[in-house]
This record gives sequence, structure tokens and C-alpha cells, in this order.
Amino acid sequence: MKLAAIDIGSNAARLLISDVILSNNRRPQFQKINLIRVPLRLGFDVFEKQAISKEKEDMILNTIKAYKSLMDAYGVEHCKAAATSAMRDASNADVILDRIKKETGIGIEVISGDAEASLIYENHIAENLDKNHTYLYIDVGGGSTELTFFANGRLIFKRSFNIGTIRLLKNQVDDFLWGEMKDFVKRETKPYHDLVAIGSGGNINKIFSLSKRKEGKALPLQLLKDYYKEFSSFSVADRIRIYKLREDRADVIVPALFIYVNVMRWAGIEEIYVPKIGLADGLIQHLYDELKEKGKLILTS
Repeated sequence: MKLAAIDIGSNAARLLISDVILSNNRRPQFQKINLIRVPLRLGFDVFEKQAISKEKEDMILNTIKAYKSLMDAYGVEHCKAAATSAMRDASNADVILDRIKKETGIGIEVISGDAEASLIYENHIAENLDKNHTYLYIDVGGGSTELTFFANGRLIFKRSFNIGTIRLLKNQVDDFLWGEMKDFVKRETKPYHDLVAIGSGGNINKIFSLSKRKEGKALPLQLLKDYYKEFSSFSVADRIRIYKLREDRADVIVPALFIYVNVMRWAGIEEIYVPKIGLADGLIQHLYDELKEKGKLILTS
């Protein structure tokens, strides 16, 4: 069965198409068929002007129409679409989403920060790692950072903060919010030991790729600090040229590293795993669970 997820973030929109098959133990295996990313950059409108421009509205609509055509071509049977921080803050979000629904048939749900954190956790990555550690999921986006803490086989907390890469570039994050996140992380993680971070988001995935680490190996905090210092010394144009980064990655990678480094430092975490998960993966897992509950699954082994 082919399932799809659409994630409309503050920096980019993603379409993930996966084939769900049953393994020998009857557990579902999610095999990625395609992942398409379009840099809509909605946050640059919203976090400064509180609304999405007509130009960006047309870009979103054209993107969703293209995604719809791709899903039809792949034979996708079910799709789940969600929008996050930028759409949460946009004053004209309802009008835009109504237009998309009418012209494409695709309904997009604007989800809360807590729901976003929960969907990242839907991937259950920590359950497959060492039980002697506790894990802090850190998902850094353009508009917000989602933190989810997992210990002793259970979820301890989940929290979303309006601290994201585009908000930082637009100077939309004040000292009070930084202090709130710092105090929260220190207070809630203090009783625990042997903490490890699990990172998600396009920026930490790019850092992992640049590091040349083998899949499954953790990145040390010191390496993130080194990359932050190194990237900060170059202009956006130089980062594009030297590191072969896309423009929409080159500007946000520095504030993203700043967030990861600070959260890890506050929690006393020395390394971070980067298992190539994101909101779209969690959406597909959630969609699968919904279909299973409704008895609508038709899977092959």
C-alpha cells in the first residue's frame, strides 16, 4: 500500500511517498519511494508581516497541484497533509487552505507545536536504541523547535518553542523566549543521566552528510560547535560556493546549529544521532495507525 505525507513548513514543503509492506513478523515496514522538497520559505513573509503574500500563495497552490499529480502517478492510496509554524501564525491561512482544498481536493491540517512534537515521536526511533540512555528529540524548523524527551520506555515531556531558523534570521526571537527554553530544558532534564540527542530537520541532516560519518554514528557536540564557528565565518554566498549548499540551506544552517548546540549544552548532552526522520515520516506513521484502526489497510508481505 502506498501512502503519502505532505509537510508544509516555514522554510520548505515536502512530499514523502512510502510503500508500506509487512515483514516476516507482520510488522509494517515503511520503504521510502520518493521525497520531494520545494523551498517555499513562507516564514520570510509570515514572521515579518504576519501574512502570506499573494506570490507565495500561488507558489503553495502550484506545489500542492504538482504533489497531487505525483501521488496520482505513483498510485498513492491515502495522504495526510499538515502545516506548521508559519501557517499557524499567518492571518490569511484559512483562506489559502480553503483555496487549496477546493482546487486540489487535498485538505491540510494546521497542527499545534505539541502535535508536531508528537508526530516526530511517532517514528519510535528511541525505542530501538540503548535502553540505558534517555533521549531528547530536537527538531529544528524555520519557525519553531520541538523538544520531546523519552526515558525508561516512556514519553516524559514534549514542548514546542517559537524559536526557529527563519525567526532568528528575522530577529523575531527575544531574550525572554531564549531564557524560557533554557530554563525548561535545564529543569526538566536535570534528574536524568546519560542523555543522548536525536536530531531531525534538514539542517542537521546536511551537517551529518558533510561530516562523512557512517549511518548510525552519532555527531559529537564539539563537532557542531566547530561547524557553527566555521560557517559563521563565511558569508551566505561563500557557504554556497565552498560547501555546495542551496541558497535556502546556506542562510538557515547557522541559526539551526546555534539552536542545536544550545539545547544540547543546556541538557548536558555530548552527542546527537541523526536517523533521517522528519515530520513527514511521522505523518505517514500516524496515517498508517489511523487506517489500521479504521480497518482500511490492505498490505502485502
